[in-house]
Amino acid sequence: SYRFISFYSLGCSTDPFFFFVFLEGFPQSNTWALFQEAGLVEKLRFPGVIGCTDGTHIPIIAPSFTEGDYVNRKSFHSINVQIICDAANIITNVEAKWPGSVHDSQIFRECTLSTKFGHGEFTGYLLGDRGYPCLPYLLTPYPDPEPGPQQRYNLANCRTRARIEMTIGMLKARFQCLQRLRVTPERACDIIVACVILHNIATIRGEHCPSEPNISSDPNHEHPDPPTDIQDGRAVRDTICHNHFF
Repeated sequence: SYRFISFYSLGCSTDPFFFFVFLEGFPQSNTWALFQEAGLVEKLRFPGVIGCTDGTHIPIIAPSFTEGDYVNRKSFHSINVQIICDAANIITNVEAKWPGSVHDSQIFRECTLSTKFGHGEFTGYLLGDRGYPCLPYLLTPYPDPEPGPQQRYNLANCRTRARIEMTIGMLKARFQCLQRLRVTPERACDIIVACVILHNIATIRGEHCPSEPNISSDPNHEHPDPPTDIQDGRAVRDTICHNHFF
């Protein structure tokens, strides 16, 4: 069993600004409009997107307790951080509490936001990569797309998900300390969340990254054993593919 690190509920502040930035404001009422303004709707025809999600490994030094839990697939110690962003590169949700050995799909399955989606509290879809199962509210690419609509669906999914890759790249470009945190896991999670807060403030203020973010897929975050898609999720994906990508 895993030793959970500190749990963060990012909507706990009574300041409306922080409600806007973090979980209690997710999804933003203007999220779909932002995707339209970014040109993603017209170019890619991907309907109902309210956010993109992905995980990223933040390297840490070997902890003095349950050290093996923090060793990820690449054989280094890390915190596996789940991030969700909108079209403006605002991070609308972050789960910074899981050891590096935990799979993305488990992190999403056990997060509060997943439960809320499952209860129908949000209208729209998240986009994720093959590290997640395809769910009615979390759409992933076809594993073996047939030529035509399925390939076009996958292309649109991939290009739209580039937003989360860009956001993670911006976060790491702004805060070089995230290349490797030489602190305890608990302290590392505090620092990660603080960096997310500062990233959102900088993004809202229109501040540029100090360096060009790397928007390519994280080489430390591959998915050699993707989870099995859920039947209801496959049905939703097929419907969207048929209605929008023929």
